[in-house]
Amino acid sequence: MNKPISRNGPLNGPEHEPVVLGAADFFARANAKLGFDVPLGLYDPNIVPSSGDPGTDKMLEIVAREQPVRPAAVLIAVVDHPEPTILLTQRAAHLNDHAGQIAFPGGKIDATDASPLDAALREAEEEVGLSRDFVEPLGYLDLYGTAFGFRILPTVARVRPGFELRINRSEVDDAFEVPLSFLMNPSNHQVHSKEFRGLERSYYAMPFAERYIWGATAGMLRILYERIYSS
Repeated sequence: MNKPISRNGPLNGPEHEPVVLGAADFFARANAKLGFDVPLGLYDPNIVPSSGDPGTDKMLEIVAREQPVRPAAVLIAVVDHPEPTILLTQRAAHLNDHAGQIAFPGGKIDATDASPLDAALREAEEEVGLSRDFVEPLGYLDLYGTAFGFRILPTVARVRPGFELRINRSEVDDAFEVPLSFLMNPSNHQVHSKEFRGLERSYYAMPFAERYIWGATAGMLRILYERIYSS
């Protein structure tokens, strides 16, 4: 792993003081700020999603010229405990791509999926057995591009407690919850950097206990913070 550079907080722009939201306030803000309009860039290869980091944006431009658009969807499942949590997974160690990394339930959007939302819900059922009966979708976050040619549209959802998970061991080794208050505290948003094809790119990391949350997952969590907490 690359060592973090000597700062936490945003890749660009000023930081904000931590804002503590209870479950009701968080879900009310999410309902007010999010919607279900699908961004054109999810399918249009001529639109490159912005990451907020110049090096990463340049990298995404390179990747977009070399690989076909691969739309994907993930579910940011916020569990409605008195102290809300976010459900995350640890990808199976035997996978060819991103083995062992922390991720949201999700994957590629299939032709049979009615929408990115439908894809996110399907993947959550397939990967960890999260029943749709417990999930109340709230809206989409901004489109997120990755160095591997994926354009990911995250769906934020309220999840009612009481569900039982069934882990699909062919895809996932574990599923766990992390307090929303930890993930939405900018003092926990480390900024790391590494080189890609001669370009310096920055990315977020949010280590939690023995879990190392970084890359696209941490980047989307940062977007959630910016949309719900700091805007």
